[in-house]
Amino acid sequence: MREAGVSLLLLCGILVFFFLVSFASENTPSNTNPVSLASDQLTAPDPFAEIQLEAKAAVVYDVATGEILYEKNSEAQLPLASLTKLLTVYAALITLSPDTPITIPESAVSVEGLRTFNAGQTLPLADLARLTLTASLNDGAMAIASATAERENRSQNEMLAGAAAALNLHQTYAINGSGLDENSEVAGGYGSALDVARLAGALVKKAPSIAAATTLESAQAVSAGGTSFSVRNTDPLVNLIPHLLLSKTGYTELAGGNLALVFDVGIGHPVAVVVLGSSLKERFTDGTALVAATYAHFAGISSL
Repeated sequence: MREAGVSLLLLCGILVFFFLVSFASENTPSNTNPVSLASDQLTAPDPFAEIQLEAKAAVVYDVATGEILYEKNSEAQLPLASLTKLLTVYAALITLSPDTPITIPESAVSVEGLRTFNAGQTLPLADLARLTLTASLNDGAMAIASATAERENRSQNEMLAGAAAALNLHQTYAINGSGLDENSEVAGGYGSALDVARLAGALVKKAPSIAAATTLESAQAVSAGGTSFSVRNTDPLVNLIPHLLLSKTGYTELAGGNLALVFDVGIGHPVAVVVLGSSLKERFTDGTALVAATYAHFAGISSL
């Protein structure tokens, strides 16, 4: 409860700050002296200076400019857990159209964890991807990976490696499409915080409607046979981050708690925050602290 309370307080501050900044920007004189602005920026405080994270690695990555605003071991290769599903969906969208029908195979419904689908059910890729990313569905991810690999006539490993290579994600590779640990020593997917930030930003650009589904409390879809699905978001804080574009959680024994967020700090200015190797609860505290610092950074203040 402490971690949730801290996160809620941080995010309430972000909301208040967001509207104050918006009001101030609308009422800023258009003839502001550019020399004065440059001078202010040189002396602007660093809101990331006092950040303390439980995460082993983290990054704040400006998707619009490619600048790293904050990093902690951002290129360290760590288990990704369900953040691997971002790569699976991106790989599918390289090869398949969003309306491609995906039929759930027997191999997908036998994976570890709660089962959402039955073998033989069919949904368009876009709908299956929305459900899978929102609720972190292992059977949905395996079905997407299986269909994509079959279309490319490659193994799932090769298919996922091709998608990582296409984005120049040098620290990223996946053994399976869900990110589930293969055993007590081998994770289902590996990558760096920086790689995940770039991947998340690329997915928002390539499939904004699929990414947007992950910012809602729930997602719904109907199969070709008429079965209705409604799933809950695994991120309890999606309603509290202004202009959120994508949210994805991940957790396994090997990975610990992971979180990827993309949000818009201005019109068409996405920024990604990624946390790897935190705990089940502290990933949200880590993530919201970095979101708050990011808004403070763009406002030129030390903290909210």
